[in-house]
Amino acid sequence: MYARKSLSLAIAAGLMFGIGACSVQEKSDAVAVVADDKDERPLFDEPADAGAVLAEGRRERADGRGNEQEVDVSFLEAPPAPPAPPPPEPPREIKSLEAAKQSAPMYPPTRQAIAVGGAVAASPSVPLQGQPLAGDISTEKYADHEDNAVMRVAEQPVSTFSIDVDTGSYTNVRRMLNQGQMPPRDAVRAEEFINYFDYAYAPPADRKTPFAVHTEVAPAPWNAKRHLMLVGIQGYEIAAAEIPAANIVFLIDTSGSMESADKIGLLKQSFMAMVPKLREQDRISIVVYAGSAGLVLPPTSGADHETISAAFDRLAAGGSTNGAAGIELAYQQAKRAFIKDGVNRVILATDGDFNVGTVDMEALKTMVAEQRRSGVSLTTLGFGQGNYNDELSEQLADIGNGNHAYIDTLNEGHKVLVEEMSSTLFTIAKDVKIQVEFNPAVVSEYRLIGYENRMLRREDFNNDKIDAGEIGAGHDVTAIYEVVLAGSGAEAVDPLRYGANATVKHSGDELAFVKLRYKQPDAEQSTLIERPIKRSQIAREASPRLQFAAAVAAFADRLRGGEHLGDFNLAAIGKLASQARNDDRYGYQREFVELVNRAQALSGEATPVAAVAE
Repeated sequence: MYARKSLSLAIAAGLMFGIGACSVQEKSDAVAVVADDKDERPLFDEPADAGAVLAEGRRERADGRGNEQEVDVSFLEAPPAPPAPPPPEPPREIKSLEAAKQSAPMYPPTRQAIAVGGAVAASPSVPLQGQPLAGDISTEKYADHEDNAVMRVAEQPVSTFSIDVDTGSYTNVRRMLNQGQMPPRDAVRAEEFINYFDYAYAPPADRKTPFAVHTEVAPAPWNAKRHLMLVGIQGYEIAAAEIPAANIVFLIDTSGSMESADKIGLLKQSFMAMVPKLREQDRISIVVYAGSAGLVLPPTSGADHETISAAFDRLAAGGSTNGAAGIELAYQQAKRAFIKDGVNRVILATDGDFNVGTVDMEALKTMVAEQRRSGVSLTTLGFGQGNYNDELSEQLADIGNGNHAYIDTLNEGHKVLVEEMSSTLFTIAKDVKIQVEFNPAVVSEYRLIGYENRMLRREDFNNDKIDAGEIGAGHDVTAIYEVVLAGSGAEAVDPLRYGANATVKHSGDELAFVKLRYKQPDAEQSTLIERPIKRSQIAREASPRLQFAAAVAAFADRLRGGEHLGDFNLAAIGKLASQARNDDRYGYQREFVELVNRAQALSGEATPVAAVAE
């Protein structure tokens, strides 16, 4: 009897549970229909006039279905909350990770306080996150590249490459280390680590030549039998008031993938920080793209700070990502407001996740290359993580005669968009190439550190049709070669058995001969600069400038596997950087040492070194 009664109660309970589950499923399905309908609505169907963007950045469908009725689900009762799941087990090695987190560096102060909404931003906009756990999926994209090979001077004495002023790799890797994870090998580009820092080179005496050339040679810290040869160039500086009128089109990714605090949230704060610096003669436009592209702000005077800030503040993310349509519309607006003899530039802010429209990398690069010839440059700013497409952002900037930066904090946004805006906007030289010929009587081997995706053929140096990098006002660029002097016994490559030993006719005192080619911004014919580097210039020890640059180069190499450093580990790198006494008024050198400390903790190396003394 009791068994029958229990069976009846069980059946009744099962029926009631099934009915409740169906009701909950109906409610869930109904809500999903509404949510899907909203998420699929494109931000814009056609380019809109100013003010056509709604408060949340959305617009009703243009095909007459914009007034669809949402399903009424108010009659459904909410199901009881399920019991909380048990807490997940802590990941392995959490002890070392927590130690790394506790040593998280304070972000260095920028040259000006950043006031946003009346508050001073003195810390990262996004809280530090732990190392991703097993099962987390990352679709970040980085271009594969191998380190430059060691070259024998007797066989290949000439090295040719384009300059690069990008810095995005360093700040992106900084973000990873601050979140407690080591970066993937291909996320590290040594030249972008090196060029993140200011080495205080003296500028040119006048503006007839847009930049000054500096060289230095000293023993390598990781192998005293080898030497580092530094070639640095420093562009002349220009006051903000001297920058010609600027026509800037902000092209902003507002797709669903940008919906997070470290993407659209950080982007809006960063751009709004630069608005007070805009001038009456500047023309500012804002184009956004999601499933389709739209015009948020037509060309507007830079003095109208309130209107520009309001346009940034209205931005919201949602939908798929048709980046190609956005790029096309942005260039249209740039041409519409084109300023002759002024600055004309599109600034693209995105996570690079283009997933509708033209998504082929080569097709996008071709589009940007065609637009470059019209006199409009392209700068790219990367945001976010998880799906960040570093490869696309970096290469589009290279093709578009611009630069690429990655914004990981509000302080970095201020540095790039406020402090360095003169460098970003005003180009003082274009198609800048460097060619170094080594003297085989003095140098037996060399290796260029970084610039793997900027290498040129020897004949490209004299060909003015070949595109190369640009340098902005106040920019400095540093290249470092590791060289082996003839007879030192430090060679890594055996000589050819049947190679001819050419007799050197010129001076045996010359270590190398450096040549640079550049064009004035409005010129089509290049100008040549030449300078010998003599063996007599070799210093017994590196200057603080070269010491720190060497530490940065070594850090990049170690993060890529440390194939060229021997036993020179992260502890040695941190010690070298901390001993280099340079002007560190903004704290970037101190922060670098702290990043090396974090990498040590995460990699399991010895106890981190102390940060550089104040």
